[in-house]
Amino acid sequence: MASGLEAVFLENRTALLRFLRARGAGDRAEDVLQDMWVKLSARDVGPVADPLPYLYRAANNLMLDQYRSSTRREKREQDWVDGGTGQIVEQSMDAPADEQMISAQRLGEAEAVLRDLGPRVETVFRRFRLDGVGQKQIAIDLGVSLTTVEKDLQKAYRALIALKQRFDAE
Repeated sequence: MASGLEAVFLENRTALLRFLRARGAGDRAEDVLQDMWVKLSARDVGPVADPLPYLYRAANNLMLDQYRSSTRREKREQDWVDGGTGQIVEQSMDAPADEQMISAQRLGEAEAVLRDLGPRVETVFRRFRLDGVGQKQIAIDLGVSLTTVEKDLQKAYRALIALKQRFDAE
């Protein structure tokens, strides 16, 4: 039998889901609620004077954290795509042969840069950027923390941005 904060959580689960959906969680509301409960149950919260407002506040804070994280990630990705210029870099398949050779050479250099960062960083980058696997799933699959995955992606992004700047200077 559930008691305390858990009982209030279980009694108000549907309302909390509606709250999260209204705050923009959409289809992820179940996952956000589960993450919230896992985080709360892992901590020794002790007695809470007003448990329902506490749960709503925790849900709102988690949504804000996820929004900020998502916004930062999207900005990093966009900066990589456009090289910080605000313009999307496009390459035509009809490019002259010399441009295709240069592109192939640069791709090889980028692959070498990723390889030099180590197998885990390379794997994290490839799974996230090329395979479209979420950071959380990568962390689970590799048995590392989400923070480790984020730091590995940052290493890869920094190295590739430095390489791109070198290309631009050529």
